[in-house]
Order: sequence, then structure tokens, then C-alpha cells
Amino acid sequence: MRYVRLLRRGPVLLLWGAQTTSVFGDRLYAMAVMWMAWEHAGAGVMGLVAVAESLPYVVLGTLGRRVMDWFASLLALAVVDAVRLVLVAALPWAWAEFGTVGLITSAALLGVGGALFDPNLGAMVPDLVRPDEVQAVSGLMDLTGRISRVAGPGAAGLLLAVMPLAGLFWVDAATFAVSALALVLLAASVRPGAAAPQAGLQPAGTQPGAWSLVRTHPDTGVVLAVHGIGIFAGAVSLAMPALLAAHLDAGASAYAAVLACTGAGALAGNLAAGNVRLPAPLTAVYCAAWAVSGLVLAATGLAGSLPVLLTLSVLSGAVSPFLQIALSTHFALFPPAARRRLLTVDLTVIRTCGTVSMLFVPALAATGPRVAFLVGGLVVTVVGWAGAVLVLALARGRRPLPEVEPVPELAARD
Repeated sequence: MRYVRLLRRGPVLLLWGAQTTSVFGDRLYAMAVMWMAWEHAGAGVMGLVAVAESLPYVVLGTLGRRVMDWFASLLALAVVDAVRLVLVAALPWAWAEFGTVGLITSAALLGVGGALFDPNLGAMVPDLVRPDEVQAVSGLMDLTGRISRVAGPGAAGLLLAVMPLAGLFWVDAATFAVSALALVLLAASVRPGAAAPQAGLQPAGTQPGAWSLVRTHPDTGVVLAVHGIGIFAGAVSLAMPALLAAHLDAGASAYAAVLACTGAGALAGNLAAGNVRLPAPLTAVYCAAWAVSGLVLAATGLAGSLPVLLTLSVLSGAVSPFLQIALSTHFALFPPAARRRLLTVDLTVIRTCGTVSMLFVPALAATGPRVAFLVGGLVVTVVGWAGAVLVLALARGRRPLPEVEPVPELAARD
């Protein structure tokens, strides 16, 4: 019901609908670009494409603080989406003309667009609603990805029955057009004369640095570390096909069933995490959710039958929304500039850990999947519980978060 109430508001409905469409297009793009790389150049180029798309997040998150701030407005993000529209639509041409170099360059440029867009939009979303509705709107935006993970593969199969692979890129380009238009309309619906945030034009040193935020709020530093370690150790889940083949004598259909059960669990978990009041402190909830996720991951390695594995897949999917919604709601407690910086740092951490883990963790896990799932899950569990205990200890003397002032640009007309 909290979701329904939020969707009755024009700005929330407009942004949610546009981002659901855009994220759906991103799923089609991810499938198409990886298949194109695999079909024409092999697994090595697939890895290079993944690294090229992730590297801008790391570089901009580490060195591009002022550049990120230049795009802290709705109109600037609309421009980013317009550029991404052109890049995605031209990707088949870039591949045909320049081969692997064109594909990797396009992926890198699209990664730059994502690195500029994701943390800036994420920092603006909480200002669409009242403080007591932040958890619900975080859940609503998280739902966009959950829907796309379920609908994307099926839609891709249907679309490929009537169009070539390049058509998926054109569909994704169309979704960027929808997103850009929605952002322009949302910017136009605000109070006339209200200035957009122009953090990038402020004197150097006036915006909060990541280290100063972590130093004054160490529990936030704990969740960033737990997030990175969880992503790194959790990469063993990519060896699921090896686990199915080696220990359950199952094939592609079983893997599809695992993915479907995970998606169904994530949808159900989102409805709970977004609509049931999470207890304070949210940082402890976040770390505890990682601990539960680790237990499920470890149990997956011990599953002795496909029905048990599918049940665990549902549980794994159900936990993941609690992670994202608790973290987003916690970041929303900070003022917009600090929030944007923390979201950027978080993306930098997980992209770095995810890219490094992809280089060797799945390959090692495939050689002994049962042990890998057990060890990876136990690591995540220990780190999650340790983080929860540390956060609770820090909460006793934690410095209160500053009062959040709404961003003028997102204050809709009455």
C-alpha cells in the first residue's frame, strides 16, 4: 500500500515508470553485448567488455569528484541519457566498423554515462518524498531492477524471434529516450525559479569528502566495507552451473529454474522490505542481512537435491532487497551532497571488488563448486555478523546525522 500511495503522485510515477523502462532496456543491452562479444570474439573479449564498463565507475568515483558534481541536476542527467541513446544505437555500427576496439570503446563510454547517472539520480530520489517515506521510495526504485531481471530474458527471447540482435540495442536506445524525456518533464514540474544543485560550481573543498564522512560516521564506513567484501566473496555464485552439473547432474533447464526462483524471491522480498518498517539502526540491519545471505550461500553448496536448491534460491533472492533498501535508506539520512558522495564511493567499492573477483573467483569456484559456495558463504556470514556487532557498538556514541534539507529542484508544485 505504501508503494500505491507513492505512485499516485505525478513526479514519483513519472520517474519510476521511466526508470523501470530504462533498466529493462539495460538488461536487454547487457544480454546483447555479451552475446555479441561471445559469438564474434570469445570469452576473453566478454571479460574485457565487462571491465571496460566497470572501470569508469572506479576512476570517476576515485578521481572525478568534481566531475560527478557537475551532473547533479535533472537536466544534466537528461543530457547524459541522450548521449547514451546515441552510443547504444550506434554500437552495432561501431562493432561492424572497428571490431573489438569499437565494442570495448562503446562499453567504456556507456560506463562513463552510468557512473555519472546512477549516484546522482540516487541522491535525488529521496527528496521526492517526505523523510518518513524514504524507505518506501527506496524500495519502489529497487523494484525497477527486480522486475527487469524477471522480464528481461523472456522479452529478449520474444524480440529476437522478430528482429536481429542489433534490434535489442535499438530498443535500449528507445528506453533512454523515455528516461531523458521524463527527466526533462520532471525538471519542468518544479517551482519556477528554483535553482538546480550546482555542487560542481562551488569552491573546491566545500563539498564533503569520503574520508571525512566515514571518520565522522564510522558505521557508514563499516557498511561500505561489508558491501565490498560481500560482493567479492559472493562472486562464487557465478559458479552455479558448475555446481548443478557436478553435484546434481542437472543442466541448463535447472539453471534457468534457479534464476527464476531467485527472481521470484527478490520480488517478494522487495514488497516486504519496502513496506515493512525496518528497525534502527539501518546499518545493523544491512550487515545482518549480509550475514543471512552468507548462510544461504553456504547452504547452497550443501544442497543435495534440486528442490532444496530451488528453495534456497528463493531465500537468496528474498534477502537481496533488504540489502539494497536498507543501504539506500541509510544514505538518504545524509544531506544531498554527502549522499551523492557516499553513493559514488559505494559504487566505486562494489565495482572494484566485483571486477577483481571476476578475474579469478568464478574460475576457482568452478573447480570445486561445493567447497567454494561453503567457504564464500561462511566468509560473508562472518563479515556480516562482525559488521552488525561493530555497528551496534558504534551506535551507542554515534554522532547524529545532520538535518536533511530538501533539494529545491525536486520540490514539486503544490
